Amino acid sequence: MPELPEVETVCRGLKPILEGQRIARLTLRRKDLRIPFPQGLAQTLTGHRVMRIARRAKYILLHMDDDHVAIIHLGMAGRMQIVDPATPLEAHDHVIIVTDSGAEIRFNDPRRFGLMTFTTEAALDSHKLFAHLGPDPMGNGFNAPFLVAALKGRKTAIKLALLDQRIVVGIGNIYASEALHRAGISPKRRAGTVTLARAEVLVPAIKQVLQDAIAAGGSSLRDHVQPSGELGYFQHAWRVYGRAGEPCPVCATAVTRLVQGARSTFYCRVCQR
Repeated sequence: MPELPEVETVCRGLKPILEGQRIARLTLRRKDLRIPFPQGLAQTLTGHRVMRIARRAKYILLHMDDDHVAIIHLGMAGRMQIVDPATPLEAHDHVIIVTDSGAEIRFNDPRRFGLMTFTTEAALDSHKLFAHLGPDPMGNGFNAPFLVAALKGRKTAIKLALLDQRIVVGIGNIYASEALHRAGISPKRRAGTVTLARAEVLVPAIKQVLQDAIAAGGSSLRDHVQPSGELGYFQHAWRVYGRAGEPCPVCATAVTRLVQGARSTFYCRVCQR
């Protein structure tokens, strides 16, 4: 699933093409993805200008000139791709956006776990997709004192706590493993035992690993590509994720893999405590 860096990369790739442009045509080639397309989606967005593209958690937001906001989630394998309009449509090109300038963006989602809906600026914060979410890890609201307070009394492992969207949004499995390694914290450590001193190391590690991943265009495994079609390259900089049995880049101990919450975790049993 695309995580925060991949979604941020998609937003940045769409901005030069969509921001400031009027949607001349929006075509829905089926009735639904993960959820049905809301009635009036195409009519509401067509003819209006995209004023701003932003990311909230793992959602792409298109802020329109009439105070509507289109909400897009890429699901497990979705892509927003800028294409030559002459390119033949693919079977899983489910949403087609054409601007007044002639640019064409296609939302391709083979597994149909993504979504596209809309709301208003006034209702955005209270929308059911966002009302329960914790802070963005890239924002000022996510800091060491906040994290310690959010983890207080929690018996779950810190790795699983970092995947809880009610605590902090968008970090994802890969980046939780990578940040914990940079911070020297075991993914098995009970979340409630993360002290302020440890949090003051972990929070910057989370922010830095996400920044590094965004700069590299995200991590391309099976599905992620940037809107231009270019792959992400952060997978080449992973320190522990996917490297079971390979040497830790810090101490050369073999990286260990374990399963937490039905997901693979990778860590160094020497460096991380």
